[in-house]
Amino acid sequence: MNHKQITAPKELRTVIVRGIRSALLELGSATKAELCQHLGISFPTASKFLAQLQKRGELIAVGYDDSSGGRRAKRYAYHADYMLGLAIFMEKTETNYVIFNCLGEIKDEGTTAGALESDAEHLTQQIAGMIAKYPKISSIAIGVPGAVNNGRIIYIPGYEHFRDLNLKLHLESRFAIPVVVENDMNAAVLGYSRNGAAGNSLLVYICFGQNGPGAGLLINGDVVRGKSFFTGEVSFLPQYEHLNFGQALSRQGRDKASSLLTDAQVDAISRLVAAFTAIINPHTIIFSRDEVEISSLERITNRSADYIPGEHLPKLSLGNLKKDYLDGLQYLGLELMISGAGESPLL
Repeated sequence: MNHKQITAPKELRTVIVRGIRSALLELGSATKAELCQHLGISFPTASKFLAQLQKRGELIAVGYDDSSGGRRAKRYAYHADYMLGLAIFMEKTETNYVIFNCLGEIKDEGTTAGALESDAEHLTQQIAGMIAKYPKISSIAIGVPGAVNNGRIIYIPGYEHFRDLNLKLHLESRFAIPVVVENDMNAAVLGYSRNGAAGNSLLVYICFGQNGPGAGLLINGDVVRGKSFFTGEVSFLPQYEHLNFGQALSRQGRDKASSLLTDAQVDAISRLVAAFTAIINPHTIIFSRDEVEISSLERITNRSADYIPGEHLPKLSLGNLKKDYLDGLQYLGLELMISGAGESPLL
């Protein structure tokens, strides 16, 4: 007698698989009963999905719990190296990358020749070499110094050959691997928030950068992108009669290799801090420790108080921009892997 196989809708199957992956990565290991309670699914449903995930190598059995009178419960863990992620951020002179597993453990990292001053094909060839070496790469997260609208680079000053390029579509069509493309400062503020800043529901991350100043804004855990994905392009903010922030910051020929700020630069930055304070009243504003010294934070705070009441000013902090940037990209890449974007669904 033939029995028709009853399957859950595709969307529900995706939700269940994502839930199992997330739970096991969060908990470290779990029994079938614990997963049922954690995810709110039935025991038969959990049994079915666990069996299929274990069959294709995503899960591993890590032993049995002590018996409480009945059968000993089998405990499962996620196979962290089943999928790998690739995170890349492009700067003017170099391209930095990390390859990581589902626990965020770094499998490889390094720096290659910059692709921004070349073209998308140069970047594509670099990625092809990494995938050839690590064929388990299942997601790609790329950070760029420009505004991005759903994978399309809509503003990237100095690199017009990348403007209007849908980098996400370009790479996905080449490699059949899900891709996310993000603005550099959006990735950085997201990464900073994942590293012990969870209590700060309003964050601003400011960088002066090789390609001009930019900012990432995070409100209640969500990156703010704006109507046309142009949020954070602070170089355009008017500050003086004939100068915007970008011009004011560089009017004395700022030494990009130095973290020493002139009085004029402190004033320009303080006006920016005051503007953010008046508009969104953030908990913390973060600067790159490679661009701002600790002693400059007090100067900026004192000068900002000339423009706005001091009791409303945010905490000023220093971040490790490269680490925060890559951590943010890793988080976005991990989200793609856990969601199963681009993979064959379970039956």
